[in-house]
Amino acid sequence: MKPSRGHYKVDLIDLHSLCEANYVRLLRLFPDYEQCNERCIVVGAARVMLTVTERCRYTTNLRLQHVSPLASQLSGIELDMRLYHDARMAEVVGFQSHTHVQGRYRYPNNHMYARDEKRQQNGYVADLLAFCLAEGQAPDLMTFDEASKNSEPSS
Repeated sequence: MKPSRGHYKVDLIDLHSLCEANYVRLLRLFPDYEQCNERCIVVGAARVMLTVTERCRYTTNLRLQHVSPLASQLSGIELDMRLYHDARMAEVVGFQSHTHVQGRYRYPNNHMYARDEKRQQNGYVADLLAFCLAEGQAPDLMTFDEASKNSEPSS
């Protein structure tokens, strides 16, 4: 007799906490998103570009592009995110031109999505944003100490 595999159940607490953490990370990387339309973060040889695509009263839509010359498979990753300001959450709403990703999928499926595709996409964003915060270079990401060292005349 074949062991039955249960249906994948979305862990809403985990997904919501991931989206809340991504919201905080995005605000740290792009604090002036209300006035500015773009932010570029350089991470080694890669670049992460954040672009505001729509502003509404309670939401902001961003396009995140990750361009890396190191690996052709990773070069040109593009995803759309929606920031929900009242809930303080950021969610992936489009990944590589695929929109409306469901919380769970039967596997296999026509698009070959993973059973937890939405969780994986938001997890990818979490890892990328955390890496940008830790290693990224942009004038507004430098700390006060780093900025003062760079502006001191050399002896």
